Amino acid sequence: MPDIRANGIKLHYEEHGAKNAPPLLIINGYSSQMTSWPDDLHEAFVARGYRVIRFDNRDTGLSHKFDGIIPDIREVMKAVAERRKPDVPYVLNDMADDAAALLDALGIKSAHVAGASMGGMIAQLVAIRHPEKVRSLISIMSTTSEPSLPRSTPEAQEALLARPPSEAKHDVVEYTIKGRRAYSSPAYPDDEDWLRGHIGKNYDRMYYPQGAVRQYAAIMASPPRTEMLKKLRTRALVLHGAADTLIRPDGGRHTAASIPGAELKIVEGWGHNFPRPAIPVLVGIIGDFIDTVESDRDEAFSRPVTPGCCGERAGQ
Repeated sequence: MPDIRANGIKLHYEEHGAKNAPPLLIINGYSSQMTSWPDDLHEAFVARGYRVIRFDNRDTGLSHKFDGIIPDIREVMKAVAERRKPDVPYVLNDMADDAAALLDALGIKSAHVAGASMGGMIAQLVAIRHPEKVRSLISIMSTTSEPSLPRSTPEAQEALLARPPSEAKHDVVEYTIKGRRAYSSPAYPDDEDWLRGHIGKNYDRMYYPQGAVRQYAAIMASPPRTEMLKKLRTRALVLHGAADTLIRPDGGRHTAASIPGAELKIVEGWGHNFPRPAIPVLVGIIGDFIDTVESDRDEAFSRPVTPGCCGERAGQ
């Protein structure tokens, strides 16, 4: 798993699958490392024939850390309310530029860009800011960030933002397990013993709660994307769980309604996580969408150029 220089910082990434396969860039959510999603998910995408690229967002995992810069979240929210520029080290636009720069550094001209939760917000901004790099946008369990949308349940919000009683591994793992129950998937229960081991491995890889503060500030400091999404001309799939208590299903519905021609899929019994039992369903939906986009691209590229179009003549 190598490091690469992109957008002026170090990003840690990995890729799997054939180099000539359709590229799929996956962007993680708030405070989560690229290893937070089950390996089964990435392996399933590779098995479907994609070149899968995942990476640690800035301030997570083994990517660049903005050590020592601790934003005052209350001041950030106050500045936003007063329409002043918040004092934060970066915003979601910068994280979207990281993703686009990673594609450039890897020599990938365009990719299917998928992101979950905060990663979905970032993926939306990649499509908005770098449309030429995005074959399709896949916004998963995410939102436009419109303030009028329904809020998280109190239990889910507390689970997201609360901190364990100590930074000892056992406390962090058990507290994370307890918190995830607040936004889990009732139709797709995860094996908590497996999940406990998975969370423990991520703790050993990198436990860095300081980065979560800056990422949360970046979310708070970034404006809603609704009006920008309305101008998007990128093929888009919006995928959301009907049982999501953290970003409610209306967030997904509003995202799909804001993007011209977007497809919306609401999965019954799915919450705000990637439980292993749900992987075949989720990969099936996303894979079918990507395959359709790729098929349409192949058909478009196979058509002969119309005489006089784009400065070319037929046969050139």
